[in-house]
Amino acid sequence: MEWIADVSVGNWLRERLSEDWSIHHFVPHDFEACARVFHAPSVRSAADAADAVGEATTWAAAAAAFGTTLHAQASWQHLVKTPTEGSWHTRVAPDGRKFSAPSEGNLDDATLNQLATHLLAHTTTPDDGFAAVWEGWGGLVGDARTGPSQNSLTYSEDAVHQQMLQQSIYSPLDKLFQRRTWHPGILSDEISKGPRLELPDRDHVLFSAAPSMFTQSEWRNSAPWDDEPLSLLWPADHAWVVVTEIDYDSTIVAGSNELIRAICTDSSLEALPLREGASLHWDADDINR
Repeated sequence: MEWIADVSVGNWLRERLSEDWSIHHFVPHDFEACARVFHAPSVRSAADAADAVGEATTWAAAAAAFGTTLHAQASWQHLVKTPTEGSWHTRVAPDGRKFSAPSEGNLDDATLNQLATHLLAHTTTPDDGFAAVWEGWGGLVGDARTGPSQNSLTYSEDAVHQQMLQQSIYSPLDKLFQRRTWHPGILSDEISKGPRLELPDRDHVLFSAAPSMFTQSEWRNSAPWDDEPLSLLWPADHAWVVVTEIDYDSTIVAGSNELIRAICTDSSLEALPLREGASLHWDADDINR
């Protein structure tokens, strides 16, 4: 997996996006069909301790527990009957089980591995493609920024002395000169300072990546971006595209009718076909509202 400075290979994506806030703000038009692959929520029993780690579950299980309906445009907060002023991050079902919301912007590796098996069957270039990561993950790329004064603060039990120390860390010269220093990130300085694949509201770092590698659990060993989630994946023949938008609790796949059918009928994936122009805005769930 190598960094790509020539981000023009991703221009076709930008040309097929919309300015509206449908899925096509992030997912290209002009594919035969789309699938919504739901990220897994988690659940704990009523008897579990508050800090217990939940077990992975499904949106369908949550819908059954709360008496709501799972459908392609379901929103998590409505699925688990979140009150207007309530938090949807953790909700208690009538049977006492605690359901925690799925992650946003992060498709777990096991699901990606399974999804990739279908992707490979529907491209002529399984060993040639591209992957992109959103540049905004904390610490991913280096940047130049102003820092605090080099003066240090030491605690003193004397109140007057302590006040003097607190004031002393702010040097008047800081505001005059505002010296910027470079702070390295996970990716190299060359990559950090290089071009971005600029898409609406999201800029990405682009890499060459064989789609076939994502069927393997060890694919991250070749990923320069450490543990950050994958944002975009597509093959060189543009047969499909996988989009994990940072504010979505699902991953969207756009491709052929055959690919989408294979994904949505795989019992190991929780996925539903998503219509052209659909919205995943939090209030787009007309059925469970």
